[in-house]
Amino acid sequence: MRTSWTADLPPEPQLGDELPPPSVKTETLAYLAERRSLTAAQMTDEPLPEGDLEALLRLAARVPDHRRVHPFRFITFEGEARAAFGEVLEEAFVGANPDAPEEARALERSRFLRAGVVVCLVSSPDKEHKTPEWEQLLTTGAVGQNLVIAAGAAGYAVQWLTEWYSYDKAVASALGLTKDERIAGFIYIGHPGEAPKERARMEAPALTSSWSRPRPG
Repeated sequence: MRTSWTADLPPEPQLGDELPPPSVKTETLAYLAERRSLTAAQMTDEPLPEGDLEALLRLAARVPDHRRVHPFRFITFEGEARAAFGEVLEEAFVGANPDAPEEARALERSRFLRAGVVVCLVSSPDKEHKTPEWEQLLTTGAVGQNLVIAAGAAGYAVQWLTEWYSYDKAVASALGLTKDERIAGFIYIGHPGEAPKERARMEAPALTSSWSRPRPG
């Protein structure tokens, strides 16, 4: 089993601490230039070293959050919990597909066994708060991307998936979601079983425009 990298992390800052000023982080920029997800099928299910998941979630939560609403939460699946929740997925799947063959049922039972850990990212907006709900949803999305980046930077394979069970009412009930909560996705984190390959991407200039004041008349 690989050793944990968490000893190299700086301690968590405390309220009011003076933090380092912005500076060029060449290694971070280089990683982002080549960042690529591996699919859950390309991972191994070896457990993460103790402390790694907690550290990853701490990094994930350091996001822009207008007025500190914290409109998100995590539900983690490790060890036997992965197989146990597979039974929940199978039951929900069969409820919607009563004639499903055993092969399909077995696939649902084994979904969470593809990775060492699965993190359910829950969008939990406070609809009574003065911060617009849209901004709260964006915060949750930022948390998901932070977790993807942090896990990849820590040397793990990672994939952010939704799939059918992110939208299933029975699954949401089994997770204890409230009426205002939604599943933002399941983030699979495991050890890489192979190297990723680059995929087709849209060049940023094709998605960019520059605003200028319209000319009169």
